Amino acid sequence: MGDDGQPERGRRSPTVDELTTWRDYIETSEAVRRALAAELQSASGISDGDYRVMLALSEAPDRTRRSAELADEVGWERSRLSHHLRRMEERGLVTRGRVGPDGRGSAVTLSADGARLYRSSSAAHLRAVRRVFVDAFTPEELAAVRVVTGALRRHQATGLPDAAAVGGR
Repeated sequence: MGDDGQPERGRRSPTVDELTTWRDYIETSEAVRRALAAELQSASGISDGDYRVMLALSEAPDRTRRSAELADEVGWERSRLSHHLRRMEERGLVTRGRVGPDGRGSAVTLSADGARLYRSSSAAHLRAVRRVFVDAFTPEELAAVRVVTGALRRHQATGLPDAAAVGGR
């Protein structure tokens, strides 16, 4: 207990019930992601990673983003993105080029072929999202999921310590 009589949130381990809820969340969210990725691959021949990159680029002005921005958008480290983009470029889905006054920056553009593949895969993907995720809930349950995910996003935005800081305690 803290000086205010409230439990110290950051210093106590989760209870058995809290850990059960955490594990249920992780295992279920991973199962949903795997099911959606498998359906996307089966329906269109592209990976979940391909789709995430193409989605981010399709929403960008001129279908182009700087590599660093794209890495942040899809939540990947830059080296992972670079390797993935190389494979996508070999398949003609994206193009990469240098940008900036010194040419040190890198930009990624969704190619015309990539845009066509993205559009053709989106309808099947969205149907899978409905079947695998949305249809699992009543409208009230779906609203509750939105509340839960909103709380998680707000909590993440508070600037939780990174792994290096936590390990160094």
